[in-house]
Amino acid sequence: MSDDMQERLAELQQKVSDLLREAERQGASAAEAGAGNDAGLELTVRLGEVETIEHTRDNSLGVTVYFGTRKGSASTTDLSESAIRDTVGAACNIARHTEADAYAGLADAELMAGEIPWLDLYHPWPIGVERATELALACEDAARAGDPRIANSEGATLSTASGVRVYGNSHGFVGGFPSSRHSLSCAVIGADAQGMQRDYWYTVARAPEDLEAAESVGRRAAQRALARLGSRKITTRAAPVVFAADVAVSLLRSLLGAIRGSSQYRRSTFLLDALGERVFPDFVRIHEDPLLPRGLASASFDAEGVATRPRDWVAEGLLQGYVLDSYSARKLGMQTTGNAGGTRNVTLVPGDLDLGGLLEEMGSGLLVAELMGQGTNLVTGDYSRGAAGFWVEGGEILYPVEEITVAGNLRDMFAGLVAAGRDLECRGSVRTGSWLLDSMTIAGE
Repeated sequence: MSDDMQERLAELQQKVSDLLREAERQGASAAEAGAGNDAGLELTVRLGEVETIEHTRDNSLGVTVYFGTRKGSASTTDLSESAIRDTVGAACNIARHTEADAYAGLADAELMAGEIPWLDLYHPWPIGVERATELALACEDAARAGDPRIANSEGATLSTASGVRVYGNSHGFVGGFPSSRHSLSCAVIGADAQGMQRDYWYTVARAPEDLEAAESVGRRAAQRALARLGSRKITTRAAPVVFAADVAVSLLRSLLGAIRGSSQYRRSTFLLDALGERVFPDFVRIHEDPLLPRGLASASFDAEGVATRPRDWVAEGLLQGYVLDSYSARKLGMQTTGNAGGTRNVTLVPGDLDLGGLLEEMGSGLLVAELMGQGTNLVTGDYSRGAAGFWVEGGEILYPVEEITVAGNLRDMFAGLVAAGRDLECRGSVRTGSWLLDSMTIAGE
């Protein structure tokens, strides 16, 4: 870690400590506070010209105070002593006028993280505007140069950001760590006599050396757009479906939403009281590893200071637990799972087949490459999404399809998972390969 980052970390730790002391001085029985400092660059080129350049530098400071079980929160971007006093005062005024909530409060003291391991999350990229422009142009040029059917471009964007986050509470816990995140994306439009199709590709990583090459990102965006030219409509039918890895992540996110503690205590989930039940076939294991080095969602403690640890959410197809913070855990009579702020690096353990192998296993059916709309009902499990993709026969892609809807129920879809691919999508907090489902309704003409 650079001397500058060490100074920023130490400064924010001091600010958080100051907030907590001020909350105690103003009469709060408990308090928690968080602070952040970020800096970054985002640059977009389009059609060979620089379109936007944005430099960012942000501070944030937030505090939550408790008067017994009454709670109030306030935030500021000003890190001065007077702003700290005023922010704590605002939070205290809110807390004094809110109703008591028996489940509110800090996470239990014994669950606080002890050691904070170095997870290799901080790799700043001291790239200037000139070099960022070169990379973005190289990305877009690669997308536009390969085929005359690439008729237009929505541009290529390079983004880099690094910063530090600190959290502390009146249990005596104050912890923080620096992190970085870099990305490069490109979106283009292909055209032929039948019409136009848009598609994109992107790469994201903690360290710049882990990004895909700029030219590779551009070529992949172009290939995806060109593959969709000549899309057809198909008739309504029931058929097997493969969800490509980058859209299958949405199915895994639906599972995590259904087992979230708030969904359970509100009784607003199709997996209500499903702990220990069979949700997937017995070959399925879904694992969380918040301590994954360079992981895009890694953290050694959650948003309440609770130590994170690896765990299985599904093992041998059986649901192993709910995603809990301390509030939802108390509502359910359970203990927090260290997931305040969300899940971290959840992976459906891959099988043996790549995407081609899954298509061969399917034989005839639909490969879903894009989903549209918000047709997922986590209360009932009903699922209906607009889609585009490719029709497959004999394990081979025959032609692209569009203007269809795929429909089913998530309970049935999870139970009907035939295989999960080894083509892991790793560009986010949820990681999975492609999914082969035994049957869904495909609504077309």
